[in-house]
Amino acid sequence: MQQKSKLFLQALKYSIPHLGKCMQKEHLNHCNFADRYYHRIKLKKYHLTKCLQNKPSISELARNIPSRNFSCKNFLSSKQENEKPLSENMDAFEKVRAKLETQPQEEYEIINAEIKHGGFVYYQEGCCLVRSKDEEADNDNYEVLFNLEELKLEQPFIDCIRVAPDEKYVAAKIRTEDSEASTCIVVKLSDQPVMEASFPNVSSFEWVKDEEDEDVLFYTFQRNLRCHDVYRATFGDNKRNERFYTEKDPSFFVFLYLTKDSRFLTMNIMSKTTSEVWLIDGLSPWDPPVLIQKRIHGVLYYVEHRDDELYILTNVGEPTEFKLMRTAADTPAIMNWDLFFTMKRNTKVVDLDMFKDHCVLFLKHSNLLYVNVIGLADDSVRSLKLPPWACGFIIDTNSDPKNCPFQLCSPIRPPKYYTYKFAEGKLFEETGHEDPITKTSRVLRMEAKSKDGKLVPMTVFHKTDSEDLQKKPLLVQVYGAYGMDLKMNFRPERRVLVDDGWILAYCHVRGGGELGLQWHADGRLTKKLNGLADLEACIKTLHDQGFSQPSLTALTAFSAGGVLVGALCNSSPELLRAVTLEAPFLDVLNTMMDTTLPLTLEELEEWGNPSSDENHKNYIKRYCPCQNIKPQHYPSIHITAYENDERVPLKGIVNYTEKLKEAIAEHAKDSGEGYQVPNIILDIQPGGNHVIEDSHKKPCFTILSLPSAFLQ
Repeated sequence: MQQKSKLFLQALKYSIPHLGKCMQKEHLNHCNFADRYYHRIKLKKYHLTKCLQNKPSISELARNIPSRNFSCKNFLSSKQENEKPLSENMDAFEKVRAKLETQPQEEYEIINAEIKHGGFVYYQEGCCLVRSKDEEADNDNYEVLFNLEELKLEQPFIDCIRVAPDEKYVAAKIRTEDSEASTCIVVKLSDQPVMEASFPNVSSFEWVKDEEDEDVLFYTFQRNLRCHDVYRATFGDNKRNERFYTEKDPSFFVFLYLTKDSRFLTMNIMSKTTSEVWLIDGLSPWDPPVLIQKRIHGVLYYVEHRDDELYILTNVGEPTEFKLMRTAADTPAIMNWDLFFTMKRNTKVVDLDMFKDHCVLFLKHSNLLYVNVIGLADDSVRSLKLPPWACGFIIDTNSDPKNCPFQLCSPIRPPKYYTYKFAEGKLFEETGHEDPITKTSRVLRMEAKSKDGKLVPMTVFHKTDSEDLQKKPLLVQVYGAYGMDLKMNFRPERRVLVDDGWILAYCHVRGGGELGLQWHADGRLTKKLNGLADLEACIKTLHDQGFSQPSLTALTAFSAGGVLVGALCNSSPELLRAVTLEAPFLDVLNTMMDTTLPLTLEELEEWGNPSSDENHKNYIKRYCPCQNIKPQHYPSIHITAYENDERVPLKGIVNYTEKLKEAIAEHAKDSGEGYQVPNIILDIQPGGNHVIEDSHKKPCFTILSLPSAFLQ
């Protein structure tokens, strides 16, 4: 059916294409409101060797990625160096392939963006946008609507699909893996579908219908990574395209969201800490929009609609965590908001879904997942604690008022379907294939005590029958910025590591959002060092409790997570053996002082303003990885960067790498003969797409760059 990216463990390391690092969705991290499309994963009982017949082998993949792995000599003791059970000229990837080919693995299929509308399912099949009847969705009987090759893009894929209310048109956002640029195409649905229009650099987009049954497409235009303009367009005989709104404050951006009942299109104007929402009437889209509440610094709010009432998720009032309020749609101002539901402390609101008689909140409380079902007729609340193995939600699009389906997943377990049935008041679990990982692995919820006494949650995975965990390799992952949760979606290569005896540890440090808004506030601006202290405490706690040791510990991060990792390498390098970084943010001070960069003004609320505030400047100097490099022993570090990355400029990464090599060389001079110099590898990849952590086509470079000694 849909384009199926076949995942075989370790050989090609793909992941779910939820592009959460897009700046627009990054700002919506407090409550995403389920998108109108979703991704599914199916499990197929194929063997790895069977898959390799149609895919590049690991060795072929490795040869296309120069300088991908660390040198074995830097990670093996002298005794281990002399013990070479495998051929000397067999590289790390050949060793892994040889090992895995003797162990049958399972294959996973990722189904990309799809949307159900009317009696059809719209999705991508190969290089085409297609649709099929809902009951035939798992067959190959589909209608081709548009061939993506007509856009002359390299390996295009569909990121998002929206169907006009009466199915006269379908719009799809097309992207490539190597760029954040996108094109929105509009296809007229008829006996012979034809592309009616295309718009460049579209971020969010939604359809509404006016009083004359004419389809109107609203979309946001992104320029230099900034999304400030909203347009509306019509097609057919009355074709037009006009700018509807422009946001003038460079620290804000605009995102469109259609309420679940399609009654209102909300225009969300947001910064890192403040939001403002306008309502566009879904029945009269040419009327002027209605302001709900003018922006108030520090106040965030998001809006849903049901039965002439607005349900508002907001942090207004004390405590400054999210709470659910409601008001009549015709009196939307803040003085009319009535408190409806309050979250517990240490709770992150992951998402909200609205139904005819119920409101469903998807929550993370004290690092465990919950679903709260609120009865809107009687204000009853049913709280469901979800299985302890679950680490993340995938919220399915759904128009059935009787059921609320969703998926649960973890880094080592593919998503599993659950459905809450309102009439029965029960949660039903998908039956059938039971993933063997449930019996062969363990998930532990742990806490580390930071320097100030704050308890920092960790999630740890390891093989059930592992003996002497202190001698097992440990991979630690961290992020700790923007109030975003550390990503814990299913990654096949993580599963392979656990099967191979590794320990995986996810550290939910301050600056992230795992425990709510205050958890983020306690790790940003002049509290950024809290996140560093948390990370250090987590790694020390793991070692103290018998999980691996410094000589077998690797630390990995993506993007802004590189700040804490780089800072830890400067302050406590003895805790680590190896580090892998992907598109890392390492030169905080110089980046935040360069206002010509596209995102500097948007980022001031996270990192501070060193150009105008001396306190901010001095504080950043205390932790900025690039500013604190010194002659000392460092772990081996592998950095993957992208030559045209606009979010994390390559210049800062290159400067960091050069300074680091100089410091290591200086330290080596004073260390005498026999000192083992760590490898520092900067691997610059082509392309300019920063949204690669969850890419479904790119290999996961993190595992490929781990020490080959760890992979034996």
